Amino acid sequence: MVSSMRKNKKVVEKRILVLEILVACFFLVLFYSLYHTIYLNNIYYKEKLKELTEVIVEGESAPRGRIYDRNYKLLVDNEAVLEIYYQKDKKIAASEEIELAYEIAKHLTLDTSKLHLRNLKEFYLIQYPEKGTEKITEEEYQKLKRRELSTKEIEELKILRITEEELSIYNEEDYQAAYLYYLMNQGYSYEEKTLKNEGVTDEEYSYFSENISSFRGVNTKVTWKRKYLYGDVFRSILGNIGPITKENKKEYLSLGYQLTDRVGTSNLELQYEELLKGTKAKYMKKNDSSLEKISDAIRGNDIVLSIDIELQKKVEELIDQEMIRAKGEANTKYFDKTYVVIQEPNTGEILAISGRKLVSTESGYQGTDITPYALTDPMAPGSVVKGASMLVGYNTEVLKIGEVMTDECIKIKSIPAKCSSHQVGRLNDIIALAESSNVYQFKIAMRVGGAQYFYNAPISINPEAFDIYRNTFSQFGLGVKTGIDLPVESLGYIGNSKKPEFLLNYAIGQYDTYTPIQLSQYITTIASNGKRYQPHLLKAVYEPTKVETLGSLAYEVVPVLLNQVDTKEEYLKRVQEGFHAVMTIGLGKRVMGDAPDPAGKTGTSESFLDTDNDGKIDTATVSNAFVGYAPFNHPEMTITVTSPDVEDPSTGISFHSYVNRRIAREISNYYFQRDNNPS
Repeated sequence: MVSSMRKNKKVVEKRILVLEILVACFFLVLFYSLYHTIYLNNIYYKEKLKELTEVIVEGESAPRGRIYDRNYKLLVDNEAVLEIYYQKDKKIAASEEIELAYEIAKHLTLDTSKLHLRNLKEFYLIQYPEKGTEKITEEEYQKLKRRELSTKEIEELKILRITEEELSIYNEEDYQAAYLYYLMNQGYSYEEKTLKNEGVTDEEYSYFSENISSFRGVNTKVTWKRKYLYGDVFRSILGNIGPITKENKKEYLSLGYQLTDRVGTSNLELQYEELLKGTKAKYMKKNDSSLEKISDAIRGNDIVLSIDIELQKKVEELIDQEMIRAKGEANTKYFDKTYVVIQEPNTGEILAISGRKLVSTESGYQGTDITPYALTDPMAPGSVVKGASMLVGYNTEVLKIGEVMTDECIKIKSIPAKCSSHQVGRLNDIIALAESSNVYQFKIAMRVGGAQYFYNAPISINPEAFDIYRNTFSQFGLGVKTGIDLPVESLGYIGNSKKPEFLLNYAIGQYDTYTPIQLSQYITTIASNGKRYQPHLLKAVYEPTKVETLGSLAYEVVPVLLNQVDTKEEYLKRVQEGFHAVMTIGLGKRVMGDAPDPAGKTGTSESFLDTDNDGKIDTATVSNAFVGYAPFNHPEMTITVTSPDVEDPSTGISFHSYVNRRIAREISNYYFQRDNNPS
């Protein structure tokens, strides 16, 4: 018994000892944790506490980065704007908003000429709903119940039946309130609605700033708007800024934007949004709800473009001048637009790009900017593509350098004879380009397609010949996207049919269609010895500063080589020699005026229009194109000029306007004269 008790006692003592050790270890771990937290990680946990308890808020929008041309001439700047705006309260009723509009109108003067009659009628119906009810007949209400009329149609009837006499009760104060009510309710409900941001007086701004609590949802801020120092020159490509839309709000919110932010909405402003957007000022919200600024607003990065704005300005002037002159010539009924692209051959930099369209006004024709369509408005290019076509013949070894052929009409059964614009007898590859022989290209195309040709007999062509041609053309940027740094670019039309005669048409630029920027990349690739560079408008990016001068260089754009044309050097040199002959002894003589030792190619193509807008082609026209570069041995610029629908052949008058050539000549003269006389 005693032995058993002693044994139990020892067991209990051991257990107590183990428990004491465990408790001691627990306290050691606890002590170490406290020591680690309080002393070793003191700074870390203080920062964590700060993160959890401090509220950081952002200020209003920061100014965007400025935009310069290649010579550092400022194109786009920022201008501070006083703004009075309205943020709708979700719980506010329409009647309360009308009362608010009248109160605001007592202290804010607006131009009510922008108030449309419909807006006034809608305002009237909200003020006097019983008047609207009286406008609808019992029969119409019955139709509404039977769903023969919709609620929307009933509301339209009410608006339609409000008379001018009923609206005559309104005076200027009512017009002001009606216009304010319209401004307060346009767009999406979550957006800030600008009530006034032009011509805001100091008195107006001060009054609303000091009385925010008296006007539900009304507030003030200093924001920024873009200032364009060259007016409308290059304006459409510079792009616009605007509010975040419902369609893209999810994307912008994921990037940290607020719904009230303004963002780039088109062209360069959209393309380089990430570079141009500013960084907002940040404030720490204190316990007393006051704000302490912790960082200033920072302007966005400044960007420098490859554009020469003085050249761009002159290009636009010359296009307008020559197009207006052409409208006084015969057969130009459908001619109303021209595109010009000037590039630097060995970098892909765009020096100038312009699209101009004529509109008729009371004082005569006036040019308007359609430059973005230089990326999306294709046309059949005509003979300008014969350089690429010639290369297909060399590459497939169906054509030898210097080979002589006879320029004679080609007649395929059931198809009208296919001829050159003029027959020059026996000619080699250089003269074929210089004199723009269609027949020379027809014969090459038939060889590429494996056709056996006999006069007025049918021919059979291997459909793979189309792929052979298109593969070579694509290496010059024809039929593919160029990769230009703008948001929208189209391919042009790529024909589906592979009839034999269409291959012949393709070889002379009368089948697939190309945009002006594609044709520019094509001639630039020829000028740069087969190197196809990505065309670009951005040249360099500079870090933001708090002063007017440029900051540190962030980075320069490095030319992007997309591909090297797959051909022998001797073949490409032969095409270049042919283009040189075009400008010295051929059909393009003097097209580039006084440009030193130019090379290039003219083109004329059949084109078609839908003149009555019924979706069907109904009118045949003639279009012109020109591509060139200078000087021949060391090119410093390439020029592309396209003039769609320059001639109406239906008149029967044998007159063809040379407006396309005149534009190419005048711009080339200006470019090189300016180069020699920079002052």
